[in-house]
Parts: sequence; structure tokens; C-alpha cells
Amino acid sequence: MIRLEGRPVADKVLGDVRAGVERLTAATGAVPTLAVVLIGDDPASQVYVRGKKRAADGVGIGTRDFIHPAGLSQHELLDLVHRLNDDPAVHGILVQLPLPKGLDEDAVISAMAPDKDVDGLHPENLGRLLGGRPVAVPCTPAGCLEILDHYGARLEGAEAVVIGRSRLVGKPLAQLLLARHATVTMCHTRTRDLVAHARRADVLCVAAGRPRMISGDMVKPGAWVIDVGVNRLDTGRLAGDVDFDSVAAVAAAVTPVPGGVGPMTIAMLMRNTLWAAERQLAAR
Repeated sequence: MIRLEGRPVADKVLGDVRAGVERLTAATGAVPTLAVVLIGDDPASQVYVRGKKRAADGVGIGTRDFIHPAGLSQHELLDLVHRLNDDPAVHGILVQLPLPKGLDEDAVISAMAPDKDVDGLHPENLGRLLGGRPVAVPCTPAGCLEILDHYGARLEGAEAVVIGRSRLVGKPLAQLLLARHATVTMCHTRTRDLVAHARRADVLCVAAGRPRMISGDMVKPGAWVIDVGVNRLDTGRLAGDVDFDSVAAVAAAVTPVPGGVGPMTIAMLMRNTLWAAERQLAAR
């Protein structure tokens, strides 16, 4: 069984980004810059933002912080996004989700300039992905594909099953797999006979947000299993959506939690920021 560790893959991506940042800065004099917007005082969001800032520092991407622990009104947040859209020195905008209650995430995402949307969630970017001409791809599903490619999974003609239908992971991941010529089935927590669908998968990707919902008896022998879930148990420990030990006894390859998909999300964000800077600077 192959343990699909994300850190070696993320390190390779970050190394490529670091080299790309150096080339771009040498050619243009500009430093790719990411604006980080954090509203509220959610501890998990604070941890994620700190991790993203450390990664940016490590690859030479500049960051600008817009931290508002006391919150902002919808009008104030939209005004901030519009100002960042208009700032030519900012190449990527990251609004940390989820936003506090009372703020309209859809309106904030739609207000972003599509070419500065490094999370790939703007309707225009999701539409380009659906149309087969992606520009900015959501970071976590892009990281899943990067792991599968790095370790040599065969996707063409494979039966791929995606459990979870969020716009952050499940829907874009299904489109990425389709573009690689996999035959894709999308499932979710209300799918009838989920076990039968899961057992058919050559590649099983799980992003349902339910700890250890996939056990070894639900997995086809020799399958490749990508576990996107990160769940905090009552014990304080982290667990994925996949029961790693029982699935590892059956599958050909499984991502661990933590240490699998997690490192990839930030690495792909850095790559999206570099690519956004390259496109914007080339257009000037």
C-alpha cells in the first residue's frame, strides 16, 4: 500500500513556485503579492491564514494583511474587495472562508476581480472550469490531482467516485477528473446505496465532512483513495472521512490525515498567486 504523503508533493510545487517568482521578479521588477483578508476571530481561520503567510514568505510572495477581528459590515468588506481589485500591486485576493454570520459569501466572491481570485471560486472561474478552459482552479481539488499524478495513478478510463458536492472540493474535483478522461460518479451523504457506488471506484475521493465514514469494506481492492476530510474528534485528535487503517488493508494507495491533502492546498494557493501575477503583468 502506498501512503500518499502530501508534503513531498507540496515541497516540489513550492520549489517550482519559488523559481517562478524569482524569474518573474527579475524580468519585471514586481513581486507577486497576495492580499489576505480575515474577518472575525475564528481560531481555525487564524491558524490557516498564518500557514498561508508562512508559505508565501518561503517562496518570495509578498503579502498584505487586512485583519479585522472585530468584524466588518457587508458594505465595508465589499468596499475593501473593490479597493484591492483596483490596486495594481495586488495580484491575488484571499478572503478566508467561512465568513462570520451576517456576511454574504457569494456576494463577496462575486465582487472579486476574476483574475485576482486565487481560490478559484468566482463564478467566472468555476464556469471556465466547467467549460474545459480553467484559469484559476480551486486549491484543494487541484492538490488532489497533483498527488494522484505525482504517485502515478492512472486516471484515463478509470471509474472515479467523488463523495461530496461542495463548490470548494467535490464539484470542481469531479470536473478535473472528467478532464483527465475518468468516468466520474458524484455522490453525497444522501446518495442511495453509497456503499455500492464506493465499491465500484478505482479512484475514490471523499470530501463529505463526516469522520471515518468510509471503511475498508466499502473500498474496491486496489483502489486509490483520496481523503479530503479534516474532522476534530472529541478526543482532540484529527480524523479524516476515511478510516485509514481498515482502508489501507484493502486499497493500493491512501492519503493520511493529517499529512495528505492538507499541505497541497496551501501549495496550490501559492501557485495560483504566481500564475495570477504572471497573467496580469503580461497584460500590461
